[in-house]
Amino acid sequence: NKPFLGTPMALQFEINAVTPFRQNCTLIWDDETKEAVLTDVGGDVPYLLQQVQNKGLKLTAIWLTHGHLDHAGGVVELLKTCDVPVLGPHKDDEFLLQALPQTTAQYGFPVSPSFMPTRWLEEGETLKVGNHSFQVLHIPGHTPGQVVFYNAENGLLVAGDVLFYETIGRTDFPRGNHDDLINNIRAKLLTLPETTQVIAGHGRMTSIGHEKRYNPFLVR
Repeated sequence: NKPFLGTPMALQFEINAVTPFRQNCTLIWDDETKEAVLTDVGGDVPYLLQQVQNKGLKLTAIWLTHGHLDHAGGVVELLKTCDVPVLGPHKDDEFLLQALPQTTAQYGFPVSPSFMPTRWLEEGETLKVGNHSFQVLHIPGHTPGQVVFYNAENGLLVAGDVLFYETIGRTDFPRGNHDDLINNIRAKLLTLPETTQVIAGHGRMTSIGHEKRYNPFLVR
C-alpha cells in the first residue's frame, strides 16, 4: 500500500513567558517531523526543555531576534544540555551579546557569559523548522541587529521587540532609533497580509491588520 500524501501537517507553536520580564520564548514545531526550534531563549531553561520533552520533540536550533538579556540570557545554559546551532540575530547586535555578563548581573538575572551565535542572520535568508520555512527580515530600530521571522504559508510572524499589541518597541536603549523602527515596520511588516498573526516579544498576540488600524504609532 502506498502512503496517503495529504496536505502537510500543521505548524504548531506555544508561547512561554520567561524571566522576570515575562519575555515570550516561542516553541515552534512541525507536527509531521517533530523537529522544533526555540526563539529568544532568555531564561528559565529547565522549564523550556521540559516543554520540548513533554511534546516528544527534537530541538534543532535556537533562533534569536535580538541581543537583549531577556531574549538571549539563557542561551549558554541551554547549550550545556543541547548541542544545537544558534541562529541570529544580525551582526549589528554583537555588542549586546558581548555585554551579557554585565547586563544580566545588573538586572539580577542569572549571569550569562557572552557568546557568539553559530551564524549571524541577514535580510532575506530562509530558516526551516521541519518542512516549514521562515523568511528573515532585518528590522533595526529597537536594536540595530533586530530580526524577525515570517512564515507566509501559515501567516505567522515572530516579531521580537519590534511590534506589540497597539504599541512598538522602545528605542531609548543604546543604538536604538525611533525613525528607523517606524520606517522598517511600515516598509516590511505592514505590507504583509492583514491576517498575519504576530507573536510579540512580550504580552498578547496581535495581527498586522489590527496594528494598521489601531496602533497609534503607525496610523497615519
